[in-house]
This record gives sequence, structure tokens and C-alpha cells, in this order.
Amino acid sequence: MTDVDLRQTSYPAPGPQTTNLADILERVLDKGIVIAGDIKIDLLDIELLTIRIRLFVASVDTAKKAGIDWWETDPALSSRASRSALQDENRELRERLEALESKTKDESPEQ
Repeated sequence: MTDVDLRQTSYPAPGPQTTNLADILERVLDKGIVIAGDIKIDLLDIELLTIRIRLFVASVDTAKKAGIDWWETDPALSSRASRSALQDENRELRERLEALESKTKDESPEQ
């Protein structure tokens, strides 16, 4: 009689590779992802309200490559843009003041 070896010598088959949240987030920010959707409210075939939602999730570098950089010019989000907006407003007010002063000098009676 022969002995039968019942021990398993094969290794289990490898399963799918697991990815952690950091890897997924890095991939999304590197490539970017667009989520788009519309919400439409109709009443008796009359369109009452349409809301279009577009969401672009990416890193700053990826967004700049896509031509998106509105946060750099928004005074609420950028101190540099805020200073620039303040300087523009000051320049405009000075110009208006000079125009008013020159107008009043032209209209004032000579003594």
C-alpha cells in the first residue's frame, strides 16, 4: 500500500489588490474627476426650475493645467486679489475725485 500525502503544498490564489483611500485620493487629484448633474423641476410640462451642477475635483496643479484658476482672482479667497481689488477701487475713487475737483474749479467764479 502507498501512503497518500494529504497536506496542501499549494499557495492560495492571490486576490485583487487592495488600495487604500490615500492612493485613490492621490490618483483622483492627479488626474481630476468631473461630476455633472442636472436637477429639473417641471409642472404640467412647464419648466419651473433647472439647476445645473458641475463639480471638478482635482489638485491645484491639475486645475491650472485645465485652465481653471478663479480662486486666484476672487477677493474672498485670495489676499493678493483682495489687495488688487482695493487698489483698483482706490485708483477709481481718486480719478473721480480729480474729475470733480477740476469740474468745480472750472465752474467757480473768478475773483
